[in-house]
Amino acid sequence: MNPTALIAEDEPLLAANLQAELARLWPALRVVANVGDGGSAVENALALRPDVAFLDIRMPGMNGLEAAQAMTEDWPANAPLPLIVFVTAYDQYALQAFERAAVDYVQKPVQPDRLARTCERLQAALRLRAEPAAAPPDPALVLEGPLSTTLAQLRDLLATPGLPGAVPPATNTATRLTVIQASVGAAIHMVPVREVLYFEAADKYVRVITLEREYLIRTSLRELLPQLDEQCFWQVHRGTVVRADAIATAVRDETGKVHLTLRGHKDKLVASRLYAHLFKAM
Repeated sequence: MNPTALIAEDEPLLAANLQAELARLWPALRVVANVGDGGSAVENALALRPDVAFLDIRMPGMNGLEAAQAMTEDWPANAPLPLIVFVTAYDQYALQAFERAAVDYVQKPVQPDRLARTCERLQAALRLRAEPAAAPPDPALVLEGPLSTTLAQLRDLLATPGLPGAVPPATNTATRLTVIQASVGAAIHMVPVREVLYFEAADKYVRVITLEREYLIRTSLRELLPQLDEQCFWQVHRGTVVRADAIATAVRDETGKVHLTLRGHKDKLVASRLYAHLFKAM
């Protein structure tokens, strides 16, 4: 079957130009969706499972890096991840992040000769992917090979300061958050951060879970993360941050996800494949 692609670009003229250039340079490639925001990119990618995804870095709502992260976390284990190409207007300094991560990218406005090289790389990668395996993959090695490379690339990009979607740098140790002020009716509850088991994103709020109860605070997880001690609180999913010493067990399944149980609490959490590397025996 002909390879398929998804384009996510919020500027209609640029999206149309990219699709037209792809049709000229790679006639066999079939664009199955052309969308203007990251949320739609994730939804269509999960439904259509394209071979290639061209993601604009700057898009309204969920940006390109966040969309790539969401795809990686929610992608079915029995299907290969799309080959991701980021489309960016960044200058050369910022592009070094993409080069270090070894993912492919094209700059805006897209130049035909550069896009042609990208198409050649994608075609080579798809040919390699299509080669029959000598034996069925060992479930214990599910994170080896192309998937592990993709995960490492995304982790590198998410750790690059200044890129939209990257985790903001941690605050100074002296100014880290020690108390959460959570509003409950007319009262303000002072919740020591050391008592929090985990934080979970919930629309425009963050759920704060302790052994005794749950609170809601009106902030985003992205704003909260830099205020936490990264040695004590680990991000295990794009929407979940857990206190490391509150984790009782971590069990990896055949898809590469890690299932977490907490000390003294019934809730169970899942660490996505992107963060599974945190859980290794000493």
